[in-house]
Formats: sequence, structure tokens, C-alpha cells
Amino acid sequence: MSASEYEYSTMERIIFAEVIVLVALNLRPILASVGPLLPAIQHDITLSFKLASLLTTLPVFAMGLFCLAGYKLAQRFGTNQIITFSIVLLAIAAGLRIWSFNAYALIFTALLAGLGIALIQALMPMVIKNIYGPQHPKMMGLYITGIMAGAALSASISPFIEAEYGWRMGLGSWSLLAVIALIAWWIYKPDARRFDDKDDSQNIATPGLWRNRRSWYLAIFFSLGSSGYVCVLAWLSPYAIEQGFTAKQAGLMLGLLTAMEVVAGLLFPALSSKNIDRRLILYILCILQIIGFGGMALRPDISLWLWSAIAGLGIGGIFPMALIVTMDHHSNSMIAGKLTGFVQGFGAMIAAIAPWIAGWIRDSSESFSVAWILLAGLGIVGLLMAIAFNPKYYSNYYSQ
Repeated sequence: MSASEYEYSTMERIIFAEVIVLVALNLRPILASVGPLLPAIQHDITLSFKLASLLTTLPVFAMGLFCLAGYKLAQRFGTNQIITFSIVLLAIAAGLRIWSFNAYALIFTALLAGLGIALIQALMPMVIKNIYGPQHPKMMGLYITGIMAGAALSASISPFIEAEYGWRMGLGSWSLLAVIALIAWWIYKPDARRFDDKDDSQNIATPGLWRNRRSWYLAIFFSLGSSGYVCVLAWLSPYAIEQGFTAKQAGLMLGLLTAMEVVAGLLFPALSSKNIDRRLILYILCILQIIGFGGMALRPDISLWLWSAIAGLGIGGIFPMALIVTMDHHSNSMIAGKLTGFVQGFGAMIAAIAPWIAGWIRDSSESFSVAWILLAGLGIVGLLMAIAFNPKYYSNYYSQ
């Protein structure tokens, strides 16, 4: 059965949306739960800021690296099977943290989770575009919102779990959420024949993406927003604690930032669906990032809560919008999925460097301020790059 020959019913689309969001909730707790608990972890085991940065840098790099392999693995083993396998990896990775007694065990579980996250992120945009067609921007916004919500929940709740049961349980308890998602996906997963079938329209060679300058341009643009995202996951809470906030307050602050990402993930893709030219939205999001990170660095005394909220709006909107703009470049869901996998893959590997650089800056200067200034600078670069996203010229980059 060809995907184009089947129309999904309204009820099917609603069910798939719920399951997709449930899976998305599991894609960030393995990262977002670490920051608020870092002082407790460092009190228990030897962990410098530079080494702690690997808990974010390595899984994000793995997310990028294995994201490139997601499409080929899906062709060989099936999309549903790969997504199922990936959710299992997330459950195991989180669960193993309950028995982690040194930094290397934590790093291993981070890498394991990075593999699972990468494969899901490579395949889910393809599934979404296949199911929702022209309405995919709204569903992509909901999917990204689920990712951000998972980060908000884990950042906010983990310190309270840690206060009662210790940091290992604060990190490891998120395996339960992955088990729930696994059951839901297994029961309600879409019919893979509708997006695993092979027809001529899918035959675009991956090396063509490597040689295409537009692919790299999109990947670099994606990496700019992702750099800010992974840096705040790793370092906002430790920075807040250094500014005099408690661990619970720092976790709630990261929760506020990711909650604003949720708002942005719903709002801006919905607004952008009214016009195929997404540039005005991109300009606004880049400016929000510049203001947020600039405020964190230069005037945290005014209100770190305020700057976190503003930065969260910018980061939360730019993440789905970068993927939506990428998918705009081709109407075929399979080709758009491969392009999105390429962009996410290389974009994530580039962005993975940011938390390590910020950790190195913190160890060297005993301050995160320089890192926030650099991220504000990336917002300026993104603003300039967004000028090139004129949909009139998309057909010049990829054959239709």
C-alpha cells in the first residue's frame, strides 16, 4: 500500500498525536534532570564542570551522529521497530542511573540515551509529515512542545525527588515515563506500510545532501538554536545556584524556561502556518534569544527569571521553526525526512560543542557570563542567516 493511497481518519490522527507527544516527552529528561542535581552529584562523586559538560555534550553528539543513520536503519528494519527499540534504550539508560556510582557510568547512560533520542528524532518528522501532510507545521509544533515539556517536567520535579530519595533516583525515575511511552507506541503505532513502502519518489541519494550547500546552511542554522538549548539544559541551573538560588529554585527556573519553550513551540509554528514565508517569525525568535542571553550575562540582578523566560521563548520557537523551514524545502515526506535527518544530525554534532566550551569557560574564569554573551552572538548570526529563507527559491536547491 502506498502512503499516498491512504487517508488517515480524524480519530487516527488524534490518537497518533497523543502517542507522538508521549514519546516526545521522553527525549529530554535524560539531559534536563542533570543540571538541577549537579551540586548534589558533585558532592557525592568527583565531577568537574568540564567533565560534567560531557553529560550533555556526548549524548547530543551521539544524537547527531546516529540521527544520520536513522533513515537507513528504518529502511532495513522498519520505522516502527527502530522507534520501539529506541524507546527501550531510553528506559534502560534512565533506569541504569539508579545504580551509577561514578562519572563514567553516568556518561555511558548518556551515550545510550543519545542513541535512542537520535533515531527517534531522525524518523519522527518523516512520520509526522506522512500522517498530517500540509498540516505538519502544527503537528511538528506539538511534537517539539512535547520534547520541551519533558525537559520542563524533569527539571522541575527531579530536585524534589532528589530531596526525598537521592540524586540517583532523581535521575533514574524517568525510566517509568519511557515504559509508559513504550506501551502506548506498541499498541497504537501507525501502520508502517504507509511510510516504509518503497517507490521511485523516495529515491534521492543521501550523498546528494552532503554535496548540497543548502543542506549545510540549514544544518548550521539548526545548530545555532540547538547550541542555546543544550547550554541552558546543562548550565542554567548551576548558574542560578551560583547567583544564590537554591537547587529547587534553580530547577524551577529551568522548568520555567522550558515551559516558555513549550509556549513558543505551540505558538510560533501555528502562526507560521498562515504564511509559507517564515522569516518574520525567525527574526522575532532570534531577537528574543539575543535579549535573553544578553540579560543573563550583563544584568542577572534585574531578574534571572525574566531573562530565562525570554530566552526560553526564543529557543523554544527556533527549534521547531528550523525543522519546519527544512521540511518546506521539499514536498515529498520521505525526501523531507531524509533532509531533516541530515540537518538534525550535523546540526546536533555542531551544537554538542557548546556545553563543553561553556564548561571549559566556567572552569577557567569561574563564571558563565562569557558563555551567555557568546550565545547572544549566535542569535545575531541566526538573525542574519534567516534572511536567506525565501520560499520562492526553495525549488532551486532540491529537484521537485
